[in-house]
Amino acid sequence: MFDGPMKDMIAFQDASTKAMFGAFLGQSSDEGEPTSDGTGDDVDWQAVAGNLNEMWRSFLKNQPAIASSGIVDPARWLDMAGRWLSQYPIGGDEKQTQLFAEGMAVWDTMLGQFGMGESAQLPRKDNRFRDPKWQENPLFAVLHQAYLMLSDQLLNAAEGAQGLSKERKEQLKFFTRLTTEAMSPAHFPLTNPLVIEKTLETGGENLVKGMEHLIADLEAGKLSHTDKNAFVLGENIAATPGKVIHETPLFQLIQYSPTTESVRKTPLLIFPPWINRFYILDLGPKKSFVKWAVDQGLTVCLVSWKSADASMADIAWEDYIRAQIEAIDVVRERFKVPSVHTIGYCVGGTTLAATLSVLGRRGEADKVASATYFTAQVDFTEAGELKAFIDEAQLKMIDSLAGEGYVDGRYLALAFNLLRSPDLIWNYVTKNYLLGEDYSAFDLLYWNGDSTNLPARFHREYLKDLYHDNLLVVPDALSADGTPIDLRRNVTPSYIQAGVDDHIAPLPSVWKLTRHLSGPKRFLLAGSGHIAGVVNPPSSGKYQYWSIGEPDAEQPEVPDTLDAYKAQAVETPGSWWPDWIRWIDAIDPATTKATGKRKPGGRGDTVIEDAPGRYVKAR
Repeated sequence: MFDGPMKDMIAFQDASTKAMFGAFLGQSSDEGEPTSDGTGDDVDWQAVAGNLNEMWRSFLKNQPAIASSGIVDPARWLDMAGRWLSQYPIGGDEKQTQLFAEGMAVWDTMLGQFGMGESAQLPRKDNRFRDPKWQENPLFAVLHQAYLMLSDQLLNAAEGAQGLSKERKEQLKFFTRLTTEAMSPAHFPLTNPLVIEKTLETGGENLVKGMEHLIADLEAGKLSHTDKNAFVLGENIAATPGKVIHETPLFQLIQYSPTTESVRKTPLLIFPPWINRFYILDLGPKKSFVKWAVDQGLTVCLVSWKSADASMADIAWEDYIRAQIEAIDVVRERFKVPSVHTIGYCVGGTTLAATLSVLGRRGEADKVASATYFTAQVDFTEAGELKAFIDEAQLKMIDSLAGEGYVDGRYLALAFNLLRSPDLIWNYVTKNYLLGEDYSAFDLLYWNGDSTNLPARFHREYLKDLYHDNLLVVPDALSADGTPIDLRRNVTPSYIQAGVDDHIAPLPSVWKLTRHLSGPKRFLLAGSGHIAGVVNPPSSGKYQYWSIGEPDAEQPEVPDTLDAYKAQAVETPGSWWPDWIRWIDAIDPATTKATGKRKPGGRGDTVIEDAPGRYVKAR
C-alpha cells in the first residue's frame, strides 16, 4: 500500500500532522504554563509529549515498511509540494510583482476592516474558517486571511500558466488546489485556535486520541470517516430481504423479496459500479433505493460484483460486458419474460451502454425494455478532475501497483477522496486527529470507506481506452465478446439522470449520453451530486430536479445543447424517483401475482444464500 507515487498524498497528510504534533508538544512546560482549565499550570505537558512519542515509536517499530517509506519525514512532503509547483511556469517577474501588489492591497484592506470593530467583514470567506475564533483574535484573522490570499494567487497563477497542453494545465490546477488545501492553517495545531483551545481544555487528551486515530488509519492504509463498528452488513445496512439466486466467479445475482401482492411483470435488473460495494443503493431502510423500488411493486434483481483477488488478474472490460449479458439472460429465463428493465450506476452505466450496443448489433435489443443511467459517462472529453490521474505516467504507475494482478481499492478510494479533499480528507484530519473527536455513525461514509479491489488488466484498459483515448464513442474502435461496439446501435429507451453538482461524472459529460445513444431518451437533472443526487428518497423532502415534459407521456426530442435544455426544463421540488417510476410504467404497466419464483427461496426454488451474499462481505 505504501509503494508508488500515490503514497505521496498520504505522506503529505499524515507527516504534516505528525510534524505539527511534535512542534506543539515540543514546547517546554514553562513556556505558556497551560493548565487543564486554561488558567493554571497543573498539566504535565512533558508527560503528554512522552506518551505521544512512545505511541509513535511503538507503532513504527511494529510497522517497519511505513517507517522506511519516508512517510514521517516532513522534508519529504515539503519537497514533494515544491516539485509539484516548480515543474510548471506560473508567471514571470512582472506577474509576480503584480501578485505581490495585489496581496499587499488585500492585506491593508483586511487590517483596516479589522480595526474598524467586531462587525467589520473580513475580505475573504471560507467555510474552513467560519468559526468565530478565527476572527476574534487578530493573529488568527491575519493568518487565515493571508493564507486565503496566497492560495488565490497560486490558483490564479496556475490558471494563467502558458505553454502547457490542456491536459498538463488541468493537472497543474488540480495539484495546485490540493497543495494549497493541504497547507491550510486549520490543519496544524499551532495555527488552529480551536485545536489550541481544545488542547488546553483537555490537557492534551485530544492529541493522544488523535494519535490513536492516526495510527489506526496508517495501519489500515486509509483515512477513516465514520465509526466502523456501527454497521453490520445484512443487519442495519444492505439489509433489504432477498436471496442470492445465481453466482459466477465475477458476480452474485441477488433477488429481493416482494412486499406487494402483485408486481410489475417486467423485472428490474440493477448494475451498480464495481468501484464500490453495491449497497450505496441499499443503505438504511429510509434511504434504500432497492427497498423503495420493491415497495413500488417491482421485482428487483441486483448484481453484486466480486472484489478482485489474484485469481482475477486476466479479467478484462469485455468480461464485465459478458457478465451483464449473462445476468440479463438469467433474469429473463427465471421469470419467463421477454425483457427486463435495467439500471446502470456510474461505470456500471457506462458498461451498460456498451452492453446494449452489443445486443443491438446482434439483433437482441428487445431483451431490454429500458435502460436507466445514474450519473454515467460514455464520452470522456469533459470527464472532470479525475483525468488528472490518467496520463501515461499514471497508467504506468497502475501497472506497478498490481503485483498480484489487482489494484488495491484503497488507492482508488484515495483518488476519489482527493476530488473533494476539504470534505473527505482534511475535515477528518482536523476533527479526528487534531481535535481528537470520536467518529460518528454515518452509513454513507461507511460505504464510502468500504473500498473494493479491481482487476489490474481491466482497470488499465478502462482508463486507457475510455478516459485517456475516448474510444467508446468511436464506432467499432472497441469490441466485446467478438462484437464491435457502436453506441449508435443502442436503441433501448433511455432515462439519463445527472447531478447538477457531480464532481465524479460532471454534468456536461453525462449530457453527452444524449448525443451518442439512439432510441427515445428522457434526460433528468437532479439537485446535488454523484451520490446525494441519486440516493434521494421522496421521504427526505430534499433537493429538486429539472425535466422537460411528463414522464408518462410521449417524450419530446432532447434539445441539441445542455444550455437549451436548462432554458426549457421545469424545476420540481423533492425526489426524482416518482418521476422515474412513472416513466417505467409508461413502458410496460402489466402486472402479475407475486408468487412462485417472484418470491425467492420459496417452495421448489433453489437459491444459494441470503442477501446480501458473500461477495459484498469479502475483504
